[in-house]
Amino acid sequence: MSWIYLIIAGFFEIGWPLGFKISQSGDKRLIGIVMAVVCMGISGFLLWLAQRQIPIGTAYAVWTGIGAAGTFIVGVFLFGDAGSLGRYFGALLIISGVITLKLAH
Repeated sequence: MSWIYLIIAGFFEIGWPLGFKISQSGDKRLIGIVMAVVCMGISGFLLWLAQRQIPIGTAYAVWTGIGAAGTFIVGVFLFGDAGSLGRYFGALLIISGVITLKLAH
């Protein structure tokens, strides 16, 4: 169950930078900030639950890896952020590292 908590926490980790990006639009400022704060809280709580069974270093690396790679992907596909072969390869390395940490556990 801890790994499920951790994966869900990672997805909520994507939610807070997304909320901040949404808040940069003048008419959606409050919605974006509320979204960011709620996602931070849920993400942190689920990480806390996951760390009861998963070592802190592994949990933190997976949590931030999902957040970093996921935010990169959201940025490219929803906001038109730059996406080059090198950047995709970097995101793939992050995802590979997360998978390796899970399999090595």
